[in-house]
Amino acid sequence: MLSRLGALLQEAVGAREPSIDLLEAFVEHWKGITHYYIESTDEHTPAKKTDIPWRLKQMLDILVYEERQQAAGEAGPCLEYLLQHKILETLCTLGKAEYPPGMRQQVFQFFSKVLAQVQHPLLHYLSVHRPVQKLLRLGGTVPGSLTEKEEVQFTTVLCSKIQQDPALLTYILEGKKTVARKQVSREPTALPGETASVIVVENKDHTHSSAPDTSPCGAGATQLPAETEEPNGGIGENNLITSLIGLCKSKKGRVALKAQENLLLLVSVASQAAATYLVQSSPCCPAVVKHLCQLYQTMPTFLDPADIASLEGISWRLPSAPSDEASFPGKEALAAFLGWFDYCDHLIMEAHMVVADALAKAVAEKLFVEILQPQLLHVSEQSILTTTALLTALLRQLRSPALLREAVTFLLGTEQQPAAPEDSPCALCTHLIRHCNHLSDEISIATLRLFEELLQKPHEQIIHSLILCHLEGRLYVVRGSPEPESYEDTLDLEEDPYFTDGLLDTGFQHSKHPPAPATNLDGKTAVTEIVNSFLCLVPEEAKTSAFMEETGYDTYVHDAYGLFQECSSRVAPWGWPQALTPLDPHEPERPFFEGHFFRMLFDRMSRILEQPYSLNLQVTSVLSRLALFPHPLIHEYLLDPYINLAPGCRSLFSVLVRVIGDLMQRIQRVPQFPGKLLLVRKQLMGQVPGEQLDHQTLLQGVVVLEEFCKELAAIAFVKFPPQGPHLCLSPPAEGHV
Repeated sequence: MLSRLGALLQEAVGAREPSIDLLEAFVEHWKGITHYYIESTDEHTPAKKTDIPWRLKQMLDILVYEERQQAAGEAGPCLEYLLQHKILETLCTLGKAEYPPGMRQQVFQFFSKVLAQVQHPLLHYLSVHRPVQKLLRLGGTVPGSLTEKEEVQFTTVLCSKIQQDPALLTYILEGKKTVARKQVSREPTALPGETASVIVVENKDHTHSSAPDTSPCGAGATQLPAETEEPNGGIGENNLITSLIGLCKSKKGRVALKAQENLLLLVSVASQAAATYLVQSSPCCPAVVKHLCQLYQTMPTFLDPADIASLEGISWRLPSAPSDEASFPGKEALAAFLGWFDYCDHLIMEAHMVVADALAKAVAEKLFVEILQPQLLHVSEQSILTTTALLTALLRQLRSPALLREAVTFLLGTEQQPAAPEDSPCALCTHLIRHCNHLSDEISIATLRLFEELLQKPHEQIIHSLILCHLEGRLYVVRGSPEPESYEDTLDLEEDPYFTDGLLDTGFQHSKHPPAPATNLDGKTAVTEIVNSFLCLVPEEAKTSAFMEETGYDTYVHDAYGLFQECSSRVAPWGWPQALTPLDPHEPERPFFEGHFFRMLFDRMSRILEQPYSLNLQVTSVLSRLALFPHPLIHEYLLDPYINLAPGCRSLFSVLVRVIGDLMQRIQRVPQFPGKLLLVRKQLMGQVPGEQLDHQTLLQGVVVLEEFCKELAAIAFVKFPPQGPHLCLSPPAEGHV
C-alpha cells in the first residue's frame, strides 16, 4: 500500500516538469519583446513606459531561478535558449538603434544583471562576449551620455569578473578582427576545463544540446544583422579600457570615481599572462597617459608657483580644487591635471608589476621627456619657472616606486660616476643645478625647492648621484698625517686666517671658543664641541635671538629630532655604514671635486649676506635637509668643524667661517648696526610693521645666518653618536654646553 502511494507521489512530482514551464515562459517573454517591434507604430514612447523592462526582468528572474534548480556547473534550458538564439546579440542591436527611446539603458541594465546574477560562466562564450564587446563600443563615445550610470555599472560587473578570472581579459578586450578571424578559421580558443566543453544539459524528461555557437568561443553559423557589424578596428576600437577612460572624464563625480575604481581593479589582476596582455595588446597605458597629457595641455601656459603650491594635497578621489582657496586663472584645469597624475601614481602603485613598469615608462616618456623637459630647457624664464614649480608639485604627490624610479632617471640620469669640475654635460640635472644660480631669483628658489623635494624621496640614487659619489674616498681630508684621536688635537677656530682677518682692529670681539673638556667615553665631548662650534660661530654683536622669546637653540632640537628620525627610517633599507673608513696614509693624493650640487650650494651660502631673504631661506633649507642624512661621510663633511681639509678644499663650516669674516668687515660700515638688526628681526617675525631700511638685505642675511647656525647645532646634537641621538643629554644652553 505504501509503495503504491510513493509511486503515485513520484509520478505527480514528475508530471509538473517545472523546467518546461520555465522555458515556455522565458520564450513567451522574449517573443513579447520581439512582437513589440512588429506591432508598435509609436516611435516616441519611451522604453520604460512599455512592457519591455518588465519582460526583461521576468527573463532575468527565470534565469536566476532556473540556475538554482540545476546541479552545479550545468546550464538550464532557458540559458541554453539565450545562448543558442543569440538573444544578447539581438538586444545589443536594439540598444544601438535606441528604439524605443531609452532602450540602450534597458540593455545595459539587463546585461549587467545577467552577468552579475547568473553564476554559470558566460563570458567565455562567443555569443556572450561578442555582444559584450559591441555594447562596450556603444558607450563611452559621447561625453555626458544619458547612459553613463548604466555604463559604469556594466563595466563594474566586467572588471569584477576579470578580477575573479583573469583569463576573461582576452575575451572582453579582443577586437572584432580577432573574432572575425576565429569565425573564418573555426578554431575555438582553449579554455579552462570546466567551461571548455560543449554544454549539454542532461534531463531524463527534457534534454537540450547546445548548438555549435553556444560552445565557449565557438563560431556560430548565423551571421549578425548588418547593422551590428563594426568596421575593422581591432584593438584600436572602443573596448573596456577606452570605455573606462571615457567614463573617467564624466562631469558626474560619482560616475568618474566609480570608473577610476574599476580601472584600478582591472590593472591589479594577479595573473602574469593577463597583465602582459593588458600591456602588449590593449590601449591601457597609452590611453591613461594620453588623458594626462591632454589635461596638461588645457592648463594656462604660465602659472604662479604660489598658486601651484596652494593646491598641494589634491587627490584623485577629490580632484576638485578646494573652495576655500583663492581663485586664479586655470585653477580647475590645474586641479584636474594634478588629480589625474595622482591617479596615475596610484594605478602604478596598485597595478601588477608588469603593468606598473609599463605605465611608469609611458608617463616618463610622454609627460616628463616629451612635454616637461623642453619647457625646463626653454629660453623663456616664465616657462622655466612654471614647469619647475609644476614638477615640484608632481614630485610631492609621487608615491609609487616604479614612477619614482623613472622620475629620478629623468632628473638625474643614469650616470653614477663623480663629475669633474670642467665637465659640462648636457644632462638635465646639470641644467637644473645651473638654474639654482640663475639670474632670476624666482627660478633659483623654485629649482632649489625642486631639489629639496627630491631629497625627501626614498630613492638611494638621489643622494648618491648628488652627494655621496663625490665624497667617497674622503679626498677632502689631508693625507699623510694621522687622524686625531680627539677634537682637542685639531685646528682651533681662531687659527683660521679667514676667520680672524680684519677682526683685530675692530671694536667687535668674537665669542671665544670654550676650552675643550676632557674626553670621556660616552661621546659627550664630541657633541659638546661640535654644538659649541656652531653656536659660537656668529659673534655676540651679530646675535639678536637673545632679545626675543622662543627663538633659542632649544626650539630647533625638537624639530631636528623628528626630522632625523624620519630621515633615518627612510634610508634604513639602504644599509649605510655606521662609521667612516680609515684613511690610508700611503695613498697618493688626488684632486677633490665637491660636485656641481655642493659647489652651487656653497657658492650660494658664501653670498648669504647679499642675497634676498627668501633665497637664503631656501638655500639653508636644502643644506639642513642634507645634514640630516645619517651617513658618516655627509656628517663629517657638513657637520665636523675640526676636519683637516686638504689644500683647496672647503666644507660647510669653512664656508661659514669665511662668511663671518666678511660679515665683521661689513658691519663696520653700518651705523647703529645692533638696533637695526633687532628691528629687522622683529619685522621678519611680524612683530612690527615692515619698512625699508638701509642695508636691509645684509641685515636679513645676518638673521638667517644666526638661525642656520643654531639649526646645524641642533642637527649635530640629535645625530651624535651615528647610531642615534643621545636621549640622555639635555639641549645645551645657547652659546655653551
